[in-house]
Amino acid sequence: MAKHTTVHKLRPDMANGDAARNTLTALIEEAHRQNKRQGSVRAPAGELSSPSHFSGGSNMLPEALQLLLREIVPARRMGDLVLRKEISREIHELLNEVRQTALLRSHSLEPRHTMMLIGPPGTGKTSLAEAVATELGLPFFTVRYDGLVGSYLGETASRLQSVVDYASRTPCVLFFDEFDSVGKERADAHETGEIKRVVSSLLLNMDALPSSCVVVCATNHPELLDRAVWRRFEVRLELPRPGAGELREWYLRTEKALGDLGVTAESFVKMFQGETFSEIEAVTLDARRKVVLSHGKLSSREAFAQALDRWGRRRDVGGAQAHGARSNSTNKPRTRKSGKNDGAATEVPEGDLLGRTVKAP
Repeated sequence: MAKHTTVHKLRPDMANGDAARNTLTALIEEAHRQNKRQGSVRAPAGELSSPSHFSGGSNMLPEALQLLLREIVPARRMGDLVLRKEISREIHELLNEVRQTALLRSHSLEPRHTMMLIGPPGTGKTSLAEAVATELGLPFFTVRYDGLVGSYLGETASRLQSVVDYASRTPCVLFFDEFDSVGKERADAHETGEIKRVVSSLLLNMDALPSSCVVVCATNHPELLDRAVWRRFEVRLELPRPGAGELREWYLRTEKALGDLGVTAESFVKMFQGETFSEIEAVTLDARRKVVLSHGKLSSREAFAQALDRWGRRRDVGGAQAHGARSNSTNKPRTRKSGKNDGAATEVPEGDLLGRTVKAP
């Protein structure tokens, strides 16, 4: 039925409010039917259309920015992550603020929208940034340093300006991984003048970003960051290696998803004490793959034992280098050691993460 026919048949009853709603409903349904018919003509039988970001492109990014940003479809949620209670509470408060932006603005307030994540590799910094994007229903853009950093004077700052201009117009989560690559200390005598100009441009641009853009930065080397960078981040979190509580939680979730692992929770904790989340996830995912590919011939206990054996051999390759270097800066004016349960030393700016000056231990 054509749209004009539908309108003509219902026109005598337009004075009635219900009839008017029925008319609009009929028009909408007719438009949907026409779109379906046109789509079936355009797409040959047997061909499935897929979103462009699964084929290497992006639904949102302009072509000029695809070398500077990478759009990732976020899949992780907060409930998928094993976090310490204080970290989880801080993130949920941030999410609530962003969701209640209209209420805050009605009181002349803005939500917090800049976050710095600190921790060794594999502790879940990228996963947490992805979960924030998922919970807020925002596109997740990661900055591509290979396209951002240029070799000519002023080129990097110009490209950074393009990224910030786009993020200012587009509500999103903008993720800077390895933030120390562009946020280095300007007082370092070994750095070039171009890097110093980039840092200055970065600081100015971060101040100009609206609260509709949630900025998440991650670093393994906080001691390398410019001291002026820190005050730009309203949320600052350290993500340590998992403790006993997080390891027990991981054990329970793995047993629920996979089945009996053949080890107790206490053995699991001792086995992975001091390891990162990425290492533990690699083992549990390997065990799940083995169960699936065995078509039921391999029990969860056998699969987990084989995954542990493979993990042990993989860890031996590369020796200590396989676990990454741990920061141990001696730049006392800017950094201090932060004690951890596992004995690792992490450098953070002089003062605690809330900006209060504290005495170095």
